[in-house]
Amino acid sequence: MLKANDPSLHSWIEIAADSDFPIQNLPYGIFRTDTRDPRVGVAIGEYILDLCVVGQQNMFELIDLDPNVFHRRYLNDFMALGKPIWRAVRNRVSDLLRNDNEEISGDSNLIRQCLVKQSEAEMLLPVKIPNYTDFYSSEAHATNVGAMFRDPANALLPNWKHMPVGYHGRASSIVVSGTSLYRPKGQLKVADADAPVFGPSKMLDFELEVAFITGKETQLGQSISPAEAEDYIFGLVLFNDWSARDIQTWEYVPLGPFLAKSFGSAISPWVVTLDALAPFKVKGPEQDPKPLPYLDSPGHHHYDINLEVLLQPKGSMATSICRSNYKHLYWNISQQLAHQSSNGCNIQIGDLYASGTISGPEKDSYGSMLELTWRGTQPITLSDGTQRQFINDFDTVIMRGYGERHGIRIGFGQVSTEILPAG
Repeated sequence: MLKANDPSLHSWIEIAADSDFPIQNLPYGIFRTDTRDPRVGVAIGEYILDLCVVGQQNMFELIDLDPNVFHRRYLNDFMALGKPIWRAVRNRVSDLLRNDNEEISGDSNLIRQCLVKQSEAEMLLPVKIPNYTDFYSSEAHATNVGAMFRDPANALLPNWKHMPVGYHGRASSIVVSGTSLYRPKGQLKVADADAPVFGPSKMLDFELEVAFITGKETQLGQSISPAEAEDYIFGLVLFNDWSARDIQTWEYVPLGPFLAKSFGSAISPWVVTLDALAPFKVKGPEQDPKPLPYLDSPGHHHYDINLEVLLQPKGSMATSICRSNYKHLYWNISQQLAHQSSNGCNIQIGDLYASGTISGPEKDSYGSMLELTWRGTQPITLSDGTQRQFINDFDTVIMRGYGERHGIRIGFGQVSTEILPAG
């Protein structure tokens, strides 16, 4: 067991039993306040531990790093230090927050300097994302979409069980939770129309996803094996890959998603490390046919993370419309990264790799409105009595995720996005 994952650990900070951020989590993010410029923080209960201040107090002096690395607008410079440093810093932060450690807790003035209430801070995009890849790794989702748009008897395309299918998306339009997005416009063509028209999407959808972020780079021509992949992965975030289904239906042949996706995606602000998620590793589904050797990934490389989507119309209560789990993926993160690099594509620090929509086997576990309403033919009813086929203007979509074991809950917080009318 990793030292900082010990379920017997307790903090001198009071933490609610259902908090996403106990001492066993310690995710990294970038925050600012009226008096603090952007910097690195760690979530602990309802607070943020300001690592910039901790570094200025020489509390990382036994770790080979420049404490100014925490006074940055993004996590990239810290991630570039490598996994041994990530682990050493997490262990040190865990020690500082333990209930039997008084290095901070014994000084009330230092407590005020080091701790910031999350409610008083603005969370920023945690990483500078040079590249973004979106996979298509949920068998249930791929089967549902294939059944809707192609032959239900042959829903999966022939390549799907041989490799993690994916495409390269637009990194510049990835935003942090709390950022509103405008309804996209594009070419729309109904089935019986002679020609397309240009206008706002009428079939705007969310996609429930989890994404991993790389913290180690490779050179052109270098590939990564599944056994090596976890050394390159810094952590995970929740990811809402927004999709305009009507725009996508018309544009995606022959080259795939374009304007239907590039208008915006959203991530949660806290990056949960792979170390913190280690207790939730599980075996994935049996892969048949057996993957080619470069994708062979024996052992436990999936994660048991509960996922939920809520839809909230403006001025109304939120309604839970989906409950799924990250373990439902067919292809795991080690296989995804191995496939991405297998052709010699270079990996960069801060790259983001999304899972694709995560749907489970039951209807209430489908990770998109496309599936939940079966292409709009079966509207869902919200708690305020209104119905939805897809997402309306001024609706807010909220995604949450957490793993729970031995009474310890390791969570991501949430990713929340309101949709505004087309500009």
